[in-house]
Amino acid sequence: MTTTDLDDVVRHAGDDDLPWVDATGGILLKVLRVDPANGIWVVRNRFEPGVRLPRHRHTGPVDGFTISGRWHYLEYDFYSTAGSYIREPAGSVHTLDVPADNDEVTDVIFIIEGVNLDLADDGSVVNVVDGSLTLAAYEALAEAQGFGRPTGVLIG
Repeated sequence: MTTTDLDDVVRHAGDDDLPWVDATGGILLKVLRVDPANGIWVVRNRFEPGVRLPRHRHTGPVDGFTISGRWHYLEYDFYSTAGSYIREPAGSVHTLDVPADNDEVTDVIFIIEGVNLDLADDGSVVNVVDGSLTLAAYEALAEAQGFGRPTGVLIG
């Protein structure tokens, strides 16, 4: 295979190609890949100690790999730490929590299929997020924070 052949199938985004944007509330975000046709999106989050996301449900499965730190779902009795891998089935409901006593930032890559549904206490949907919306927010935050529009996100 020649380099030209590989250009059609292999794409690369270096760490410096994608800025960390402040998504507020102690959360930094990088969008690594968005494939709207297949409903797949890949994000990397850095969570400060004490961050808690809204309770949510995913319409498709989610994979996660923890690079550093410690986090858990309030609904389960395990903690994900550096080197941990998690597979969530479609339809699972949970609340991501980063313990306030963590002594480092928690860094996690999530591979998400489908959409994320934020839930009210009664289980009703209050917010819907997918890869395209996340990419649009990432691009807007990057521009607003002086990084310019990110060009390293892998599309498709």
